[in-house]
Amino acid sequence: MDLGLNEAQQMLKNSAREFLDAECPTTYVREMEEDERGYSPEMWRKVAEQGWLGLIFPEQYGGFGMNFLDLSILLEEAGRVMLPGPMFSTVVMGGMTILDAGSDEQKQELLPQIGEGQLIVTLALTEPSARWDALGVETSATQSGDGWTINGTKLFVPNAHVSDTYVVAARTGDGDRDISLFLVPSNAGGVSQTLLKTIASDRQSEVVLNNVGVPASALLGEANKGWDTIEKVLAWGAIGKCAEMVGGAQEVLDMTVEFAKQRTQFGRPIGSFQAIQHHCANMATDVEGSRYITYQAAWRLSEGLPAQQEVAMAKAWVSDAYRRVCALGHQCHGAIGFTKEHNMQLYSRRAKAAELAFGDTDHHLEAVAEAIGL
Repeated sequence: MDLGLNEAQQMLKNSAREFLDAECPTTYVREMEEDERGYSPEMWRKVAEQGWLGLIFPEQYGGFGMNFLDLSILLEEAGRVMLPGPMFSTVVMGGMTILDAGSDEQKQELLPQIGEGQLIVTLALTEPSARWDALGVETSATQSGDGWTINGTKLFVPNAHVSDTYVVAARTGDGDRDISLFLVPSNAGGVSQTLLKTIASDRQSEVVLNNVGVPASALLGEANKGWDTIEKVLAWGAIGKCAEMVGGAQEVLDMTVEFAKQRTQFGRPIGSFQAIQHHCANMATDVEGSRYITYQAAWRLSEGLPAQQEVAMAKAWVSDAYRRVCALGHQCHGAIGFTKEHNMQLYSRRAKAAELAFGDTDHHLEAVAEAIGL
């Protein structure tokens, strides 16, 4: 059984690491935490030039035709350095939604722009109810003349403040799953956006849609069929976020082991003490376990195989494991790890945000229980 990367995947991983080590040091991450946009246009251009934004799109839409497992490898490297910006929301939440649900005309128009970095897109799904099922969508869209009128409030929309287009999930019928997807320009009349203060400085917003009119061509896919796509996007998003968490956990482990080798106490490196060794061993076990369970789910999604159970197990496990890794990292670092000047707190804050994204541990444990027949 070969669990390693193939040659193309290893090249992707190596090139991504080389680029990110050079272009995304923690000084940049800290600077972007204070920046109004949360990323620099220059960095966005460089990311687009790497081909990452179109990595998963078919060649006919200007992409590279790679699969979701390949994208997960890239996201792991992005999570390792905490890459700021709207890459995840644009590619996974926006672009992959359009790729799955859009007409050929919509895909021909939008996907090449996304791949070239000319169009930033995000998915406006979650609402104040904080539910991850179809009943959580209360925003409504009603037919009005030749188009639609949308009303509702979306909460925790990632990178809405810099997005050109929102993919909005709205209720268009009386059935539980009668949800449709609409392409809404962020500057459309009746759209207002308020940036929220979050623990990870990850630029989430409240988006209010007040009698927003869109043409019939704004409907993405078929009416009342949007939740079929959303279920796929939630799986992609959960595993993409797991990949980011694996990268972050690996970096926390690496910095902790290095610290344990350098920090001396009682005349010897603290890494020579059994308690620290066991902490680091537990961290390493969690990191490797998280990587394999994430890659298993990513592979099944790439192959188009049933993956509901694998996705739920991965998100439940990795969310908790990343939090454990950060907690043990703080234990080994001691007080210095809790200071704002140290990088540990950067990862701990992102671990908490990632834990809640696309459903927390309890949400996914319930899905696992259902999948095994309970």
